[in-house]
Amino acid sequence: MTTAHDYSYGIDPEHALKYAIQHHSGGRTEIVEGVISTMAPSWDHENAAEEIRDQITPRVKELGCVTGSGNLDFPKSSNWYVPDLAVAPKELARGGGALLPDQTLLIVEVTSESNAETDRVVQRKRYAEYGAPLYLLVDRMDKTVTLFAGPGRLGYTEVDGPHPFGTPVRLPEPFGIDLDTSGL
Repeated sequence: MTTAHDYSYGIDPEHALKYAIQHHSGGRTEIVEGVISTMAPSWDHENAAEEIRDQITPRVKELGCVTGSGNLDFPKSSNWYVPDLAVAPKELARGGGALLPDQTLLIVEVTSESNAETDRVVQRKRYAEYGAPLYLLVDRMDKTVTLFAGPGRLGYTEVDGPHPFGTPVRLPEPFGIDLDTSGL
């Protein structure tokens, strides 16, 4: 008799689920706490991410990094995220696979009505737990921007914000730039 946790066939459920997500044909798909969702961002959502990307690109290039919305894996969990924007070292981005949150320099999530609470609470907790050094939350519902830093197992230890749209937000080193949030 086989139990639900019998891996005698050599199939690891976490690996199988993440493999299926990576190899399906379709849009941006992620797994948040075991729930699979396909994302279709609106144009105003994409605009907010693009506003951030445009401002950080010169510094990202100086740092030898790239921006994108590539896959982020959370080993030993049922999480596989596709951030709205992430900054990673170019040499790591060339590997072809998913990155780990601690391999990024910055992760940006832009809320939508359907996922605002996930971005605010669940993803923020997981990004901190897996060592993402900076997490920028662009909350379009509240019209605020919050920067989280100092990741740890219990969450981020430093919080800058929430700042209303229009307030400059300082991205610390290695960026060392002020973001203009008026166009978000």
